[in-house]
Amino acid sequence: MLDSRTLGVCGSKPTTARFSTTAKTTAPENLMNAAPDGSVIQRDAPRADLIAFEIKDKITKPDIEWMSAITDEAMKAHGKIDMLLIMSNYEGSALDAKFDGYANEVKVRSVAHIRKYVVVGAPMFARAMIKLSGTVIPVETKTFDLAEEAAAWAYLSEAGPAAT
Repeated sequence: MLDSRTLGVCGSKPTTARFSTTAKTTAPENLMNAAPDGSVIQRDAPRADLIAFEIKDKITKPDIEWMSAITDEAMKAHGKIDMLLIMSNYEGSALDAKFDGYANEVKVRSVAHIRKYVVVGAPMFARAMIKLSGTVIPVETKTFDLAEEAAAWAYLSEAGPAAT
């Protein structure tokens, strides 16, 4: 969200689907919460203003648009949100995903709506960008190793609701 190459765009489940939900994977738990091309799945979160996604592949344009629509709706519904991005198998973003107009618009607006942005399993270059962005924008950023996913969830749980 803060940077399409490293952070993606995240959000909560939309009430009306804007895009197809056909996924590459056939696992039943992923079909309802998977982006159109399956590179991203939405993970269940313990509160409505905490949005969680798992990156499982190279992010495609349809998938970044799906994530953007979900994020946009969450920001409108809650004002402030927390975001968790789990990069279990991040392979970058397709060129057309990096320059998607709608996704970039949502990313820009998200700076005013995200309280905590937590990334698990980010590559080293992404960690540096996430830490740097946290010093120049009004979003609290934090990174965890992939093996520390439970600690990331606990950190966000302890923070309490983002929406006031």
